[in-house]
Order: sequence, then C-alpha cells, then structure tokens
Amino acid sequence: MDLEKLLIKQISDGNTHAFRLLIKQYEKLVVHIAGRMIHNKEDLEDLCQDVFMKVYEKLPGFRFDSKLSTWIAAISYRTAINHLRKHKNQTSELNDSSLFTDDALIIQENPEDLMNKETLKKYIHKMIEKLSPVYRTVLTLYHLEEFNYKEIGEITGLPEGTVKNYLFRARKLLKEKLKFILKERELA
Repeated sequence: MDLEKLLIKQISDGNTHAFRLLIKQYEKLVVHIAGRMIHNKEDLEDLCQDVFMKVYEKLPGFRFDSKLSTWIAAISYRTAINHLRKHKNQTSELNDSSLFTDDALIIQENPEDLMNKETLKKYIHKMIEKLSPVYRTVLTLYHLEEFNYKEIGEITGLPEGTVKNYLFRARKLLKEKLKFILKERELA
C-alpha cells in the first residue's frame, strides 16, 4: 500500500496525528492557491481551516482518480472562489487594460532598481497580484506548484485549452509591462 493510501486509511480510522501530517504536507499548497485570491490575512487563515475541514470530511470518499495534491488544490480553489463570490462587493478585480498603470511611476523614479534581481522579483510579484484571481491562480499552479495543464484543469474546472489560454494571457501581460518599464528606462 503506498503512503498516501496508508495515510488516508489512518485518517479515516480516526488517527488525528495522521491528519496533522497531511495538513503539514499540504498547507503550503493550500496557502499558495487561496492566498493568490484572498488577500486579507484573517480571511485567508479561516479559509485554509475551512479547506482542511472539507478535506477531512470528504477524504473517505477520495477515489485516487487524481493525485491527492490535485484533489486538495481543487478544494482550496473552489473554497476561495466561493469566498470571493460571497464577498464580491469587498473585492475589486482589475481588468487587463487597467493593469499596471499606476506602478510605472515608481520604477521611473529609480529605474536602475529594476536591474536589482531582488527588486525585480518583488516587482514581478506585485504585478502578479494585480492580475485577475484566475490568472494569478493559473500562474501559481503552473510555475510555483508545478502542476501540468491537465491537473490545473482538474483543480479549476477549466478546460485544458482555457488553462493554456489564461496562462498565455497572464504571461503576455507581465511581459508587456516589463518591456514597457525597460523602454522607459532606456529613454530616461
């Protein structure tokens, strides 16, 4: 019996230590996915607890049709999406055309900072945070969590072609912004 099956069996048999191990193993994944959509720290903590409560409740029905990480990521994604829907009036989602318009001034003031690797990394993360939740999530799942297109589709419920399209659009937006900033630097 492989480790995941053994762990699930132990959790189903009431072993709380085994469940704590599962939480420890997957908490970063849940925080990465939910954190790309939920920015309020208290809401994020509550949401992560909700995710693991759902995992605990549904775990005996897990059929191993996908990897356990994919299944948990899907629960995390759906829980975060439902949270966003409930709190729709509290969130402001930017569309593609309004993306990045206010941050060019920050870099223009000191464009050589962009060449600093750490500053560039922070800037890219800031730009990713301005993407729509679905773009942020797809980028995170693909580049940070290293899920493939099919797994991202299982997690988000999106067709594989849509996942590829969203990933392409998100990368393109980031690339255009970086090109814009670098051109501004050359003109300065």
